[in-house]
Amino acid sequence: MGSEPRCATASRGRGPGLSGDPRVTDPPTGPATSTGPGRRFDLVIFDCDGVLVDSERLSIRLDVELLEQLGWPLTEAEVVERFVGRTDAAMRAEIEEHLGRDISVEWAAFAGRYLELFATELEPVAGIAAAIDAIKEAGLAICVASSGDRAKIRRNLAKTGLLDRFGERLFSADDVSQSKPEPDLFLHAADVMGVGPDRCAVVEDSAHGVAAARAAGMWVFGYAGGVTPAAALRGPGTTVFADMAELARLVLG
Repeated sequence: MGSEPRCATASRGRGPGLSGDPRVTDPPTGPATSTGPGRRFDLVIFDCDGVLVDSERLSIRLDVELLEQLGWPLTEAEVVERFVGRTDAAMRAEIEEHLGRDISVEWAAFAGRYLELFATELEPVAGIAAAIDAIKEAGLAICVASSGDRAKIRRNLAKTGLLDRFGERLFSADDVSQSKPEPDLFLHAADVMGVGPDRCAVVEDSAHGVAAARAAGMWVFGYAGGVTPAAALRGPGTTVFADMAELARLVLG
């Protein structure tokens, strides 16, 4: 669920996408290597939850408790598969459809607990600050594109000391009509940043986010050091890694 609701139509970006079609995920052209796509990017788009801030573990803990209370017990692994990377609105809609009733009272009651937990326990993902700095120093542009709303993104980045690295280059589910796993959010971010999809790399930690980046025609660096297993991230157009200390080297080739 996260601390606030995790939804202005996105443009399709200005670049042609990989292989001329944003839905195609052929590997980029250039010399292949064993550690990355063997090409340079102009923009790196970071997801927030689970990539920049280590929030997913905290959220899932309360998600499981909330679902148990609602009468739909799920394991942490099932919560990851169903909901991680999606908006809070999408999560709530699926729960209400499953239960066949409104859950606004319980949902509101839990909202404060998420805020309290994040305020006291939220930390940056280990190694991410150094990775961001190295990518910026190499001359690549960076931004954030998250399924959370902008207020939540700003608060969590400020809490973890990362906000100044991105400034106002924050894109949220509020900016588009369809969020992840649809490609709209990433395409919108790339368009505003003035970079074609085929020159963008996305750093994601969820299967829904990876699917969105692939659909946008962007190369994906799938972070498997969080809650989503590596197997759920693997696929075309994707480099899977488990240590943020490796990210800059992978991105910069």
